[in-house]
Amino acid sequence: MSDLTDGREPPLEASPFDLRVDLGKAVPEVDVRAALKSGDIGFLHSFTTGSAVDGPGIRLVAWTTSCMFRCQFCHNPDTWILSNGIPVTLERAIEELRKYVNGLKVMGGGFTLSGGEPLMQNRFAVRLFEGAKRMGAHTAIETNGVYGDRLTDQELATIDLVILDMKGFTPEQHKRVTGADNMKVLEFGRRLAELKRPMWLRYVLVPGLTDVPDEMKKVAAFAASLGVVERAEVLPFHQMGRFKWEKLGLDYRMAKTEPPSQDMVAGAVEIFRSAGLQAY
Repeated sequence: MSDLTDGREPPLEASPFDLRVDLGKAVPEVDVRAALKSGDIGFLHSFTTGSAVDGPGIRLVAWTTSCMFRCQFCHNPDTWILSNGIPVTLERAIEELRKYVNGLKVMGGGFTLSGGEPLMQNRFAVRLFEGAKRMGAHTAIETNGVYGDRLTDQELATIDLVILDMKGFTPEQHKRVTGADNMKVLEFGRRLAELKRPMWLRYVLVPGLTDVPDEMKKVAAFAASLGVVERAEVLPFHQMGRFKWEKLGLDYRMAKTEPPSQDMVAGAVEIFRSAGLQAY
């Protein structure tokens, strides 16, 4: 399988808010399976340079495609499908990081792998993190945690920071938001605590969906109990991805949902702070 990034496809460096579809559709299924097993090839939506919100310092972020959740508020539904990503060789991805790594170190940053759900391409993720660590880069992953059990303890050690996106605490609320159960999410959080791996927690505040005080209190209490959560971030819902739902012909239930007010955000942040977390 060839690396289809020779100018015929959109460039890797782009905004995650760009709509990208079918960029890997021509890759035969047998090659896709081989790539997922070996990690020789990854399917990426894009790279973003200069991010200041995806881990400490200034970051290079690689956005993968494929996700098992169907979050009602997702702002990148084009990353749900693996074949929407550009097929990129591991060597190509590492060279992309190499171009920026010295500057990232100077700015106290590093490399973040996000998605989609990066651990749906876990072999590619592991090998990419190993390459980043060989360059001395700080590494972070933004994940929903469901496939955390695909990584060994040794592989987890190549990830300096896990940014865990929690959508809810009770199974009922989590399924309402994402369409899926959260048992493995909680298990992964507890495993990280046992391994004493640094974590950040993220919670998207969506009026009428996730702005449930009791749920937030339970998420906050769980995070505080782990003892390794360095930071909790309340992310206000926005409509920047609405056009993607429309272009993809998806039923967007959040079409009439307004972003939360400053008071709503402040109230949510206070819930997390009351649990003893550094929250923002």
